[in-house]
Amino acid sequence: MRNAFSLAMCFLLGVPCVMLASATARAAERPNLVMIFIDDMGYGDIGPYGSTLNETPNLDTMATQGMKLTSFYAAPVCSASRAQLMTGSYAPRVSVPGVFFPAARNGLNPAEHTVAEYLKDLGYATICVGKWHLGDQPEFLPTRQGFDGYLGIPYSNDMGRTSAETGKRVHPLVRDGEVAELLENEDQRRITRLYTEEAVKFIETNKDQPFFLYLPHTAMHVPLYPHEDFVGTSDNGKYGDWIAEVDWSVGQVLDTLRRLKLEKNTLVLFTSDNGPWASKGKNGGVSGPLRGSKGGTFEGGVREPTIAWWPGKIEAGSVCDAVAGTTDVLPTFVSLAGGKPRDDVKIDGKDISPLLLGKTTESPHEAWFYYNGRRLKAVRCGPWKLALHGQSLGMGIGNQPEEVKRGGRLYNLDEDIGETTDVADEHPEVVARLKKLAEAMAADIGDGKSGPGVRPAGSVRNPTTLFPTKGRR
Repeated sequence: MRNAFSLAMCFLLGVPCVMLASATARAAERPNLVMIFIDDMGYGDIGPYGSTLNETPNLDTMATQGMKLTSFYAAPVCSASRAQLMTGSYAPRVSVPGVFFPAARNGLNPAEHTVAEYLKDLGYATICVGKWHLGDQPEFLPTRQGFDGYLGIPYSNDMGRTSAETGKRVHPLVRDGEVAELLENEDQRRITRLYTEEAVKFIETNKDQPFFLYLPHTAMHVPLYPHEDFVGTSDNGKYGDWIAEVDWSVGQVLDTLRRLKLEKNTLVLFTSDNGPWASKGKNGGVSGPLRGSKGGTFEGGVREPTIAWWPGKIEAGSVCDAVAGTTDVLPTFVSLAGGKPRDDVKIDGKDISPLLLGKTTESPHEAWFYYNGRRLKAVRCGPWKLALHGQSLGMGIGNQPEEVKRGGRLYNLDEDIGETTDVADEHPEVVARLKKLAEAMAADIGDGKSGPGVRPAGSVRNPTTLFPTKGRR
């Protein structure tokens, strides 16, 4: 009936019916898009990337059936990585260089056009389920940034406040724009299951239309709270138990797609927001062959375990070492949905769908830039990485080696993935070329202070906590 009505309207309005038919065909071909974003997971924490500590059968299967990306980058800390994913821009370009705290004045600017807004404009149902961490004021929450719905703790699970009502440390579980429940610490054992159930329900509800599911887990951020069903099930303590639950959650999402026969029209991308919080010891993850961890710009702090799954579209068991990163999610997802990013707003991301679909093995990036805060710490071009300034091995790690405190170090990542040998003296021409690339980026976004290409963060005058509290931490 709808098709007949549309054809009649075409005739009356003089619109060529073939245009409608082709538009309808394109709509039918648009893939569902699922982004699973883990918090603080290390490059060496899952089976596809060599973990012998943690069992991850669902992620193992996902990699066997899809593509493993081995040079996929995020930012060193939580909010910055999420800003990159949402906006397609390096975090300092959108004035999100670090981490937002509860009741902060600033958040992701609502004027930014997020990946969710692009997809919603293209007819997608959208939801964010999990950790948002781009501002907890009403103006900054997901439902103001292109998501039809939201459920989650809007920041890290160690940022709770003392409730004025109970006197206990609690964490707000937000449904859309309202606090649905205050979770005490042990209540967080429900959080991964709660997120997973919400994600599955969303897929089931929207199975007949294109959808975008953004699933940013609270795990693996400390404190660790695996569900009771997973406590003691691994050989790697609480960390391994929560890895097992995350793996279970991935399996639930993939199984739902298969059950509903959506797997051949759904791209699932799994990655992490930054490297492991190694200074937490057994409560933190590992970087595998990489050096460094969360909070630093050595590879272990920003190169993430990443898997792309799309049966029939992405070659099973494939591996891609081309440079890509969280900035590429927006242009890639928008392109696959049949749209294109606005040309009046500069972004740094590139469409990597040709990489995912096996049409090329070449990165669309001439270079990848490693920002930590507003400081441009390093630049990578091909196999070469130049440390421009002193770096850190990670958040909370003391006694930094003297050699990491100086800039000008050059590494060949193809030959030295662990960044152990400085070869700057042997390759002055490479150093000069990478410095030139860095200078161009610094002239745009800045290095230490904001450049002309930076857009402002969102800001409110009188920020408040999401619920009545006893003072502030």
